[in-house]
Amino acid sequence: MNRVAEVNRKTNETTVKVQIDLDGQGSVNVATGVGFFDHMLEQLGRHSGFDLEVKADGDLHIDSHHTVEDVGIVLGEALTEALGEKQGIRRYGWSILAMEEALVQVALDLSGRPHLAFNVGKLAEAIGNYDPDLTEEFFVALSRSAGITLHINQLAGRNPHHIVEAVFKGVAVALGHATEINPSRGGRIPSTKGTL
Repeated sequence: MNRVAEVNRKTNETTVKVQIDLDGQGSVNVATGVGFFDHMLEQLGRHSGFDLEVKADGDLHIDSHHTVEDVGIVLGEALTEALGEKQGIRRYGWSILAMEEALVQVALDLSGRPHLAFNVGKLAEAIGNYDPDLTEEFFVALSRSAGITLHINQLAGRNPHHIVEAVFKGVAVALGHATEINPSRGGRIPSTKGTL
């Protein structure tokens, strides 16, 4: 099964290209113009095991909101395309991820039903040129675009960099598990409905 996709999106605010291979080796090539966000997308690719390429050119002279949100939208579309009918996948994924003093719990379902529960405390005003509040906006866009039920809970943490990075890594690990092919499924869609 070839689980790859390329999605391009152009608006008056951004131009975004995402290529993804769900059965890759965690090879990542990212350039969005937002340094810390690039670092987070690198974590997402590396710790999910996806090969991931993201190129974005956005209206950063205004702020990074449109760029971050639109990357979430396009990444979700690419993930959906690469998953196809979702035959044989595990469907569910979860992780509890520690990064120094930060501890984050993630659970997700590739159900086709978008929902985000984002329970992360108020973070710093900025990490480099990245607004940490955009972390929630990114996962809103991703969960809606890919039809993911996604729960993210901060269990501990003080350092904003560690908290946000633990969130991205935790989601990556959970996505890696959920998209993995389960040999015992025999290629069946993991739903009693017969579709996801």
